[in-house]
Amino acid sequence: MPRNNLFLKQTLAVSRRLLLEQWRQRRGLFFWAIFPATMMLLFGLVYAHNITMRAGLDAAAAGILVGAALFFSCLGGTVAVIAAERERGTLPRLLTTPLNPAAYFLGVVIAQLSLAVVQVVMLYSIAWYVGAQYHGSLLLGGLILLLSVFTYVGMGFFLGVRFAKRSEEVVVALSAIGVPLLVLGGTFFPLEIMPQAMQALAQINPILHMNQAFKGVAAYGMGMVDLRFELTFLVVFCALSMALGIRSYRRLLAVDKTK
Repeated sequence: MPRNNLFLKQTLAVSRRLLLEQWRQRRGLFFWAIFPATMMLLFGLVYAHNITMRAGLDAAAAGILVGAALFFSCLGGTVAVIAAERERGTLPRLLTTPLNPAAYFLGVVIAQLSLAVVQVVMLYSIAWYVGAQYHGSLLLGGLILLLSVFTYVGMGFFLGVRFAKRSEEVVVALSAIGVPLLVLGGTFFPLEIMPQAMQALAQINPILHMNQAFKGVAAYGMGMVDLRFELTFLVVFCALSMALGIRSYRRLLAVDKTK
């Protein structure tokens, strides 16, 4: 079998297995779906109640999707996958197969991307119902979301390999690391109201640039020229995150092989 065909089959097999496991855990899927939906409804009611704040509703929808929904599903879901593989003892079995680490990584990306598409449709359906609108290019918005998913999965591999050895540790790791990232990423508060020191620190936070890029497209109709800095940052950080994620997975396999 040609190497490219084998790589593709391995990637699709990994993504199919992970999606089937998600489907079997329907209770988890329910809570995974209800979280962003509830946030969007609450934000929608707040903005709709105050006519002077209606202009911020479009930006709120974009921020909830990138800063909250995708964060917990793609980054948190990837960390949970790594923890579950360790608990089930799947990794030793993977060592006996010719599975390419990059194929495993991309398989996780495809699985998380599939879930992300469902979240986009669900959240923006609710956003449309409460009065939010999407103003910019769908193609550019899709590119930003794709870069965000790749980045979150890479970060998830890195955090999962180093901090989440058991499933119960996932929530602790996400709370300890995630909440500060979301706050500094402008998910809940505009960057402008933060102290200068926090604004400077936030500039190295990839979530800030995800939020600014997607809010710029979705809420304000900006194009690639307007968002060239955010897009450049995301492309570079996405590449670094993917490399770090694959390296972390290879390190995990190497450590497990020595046991």
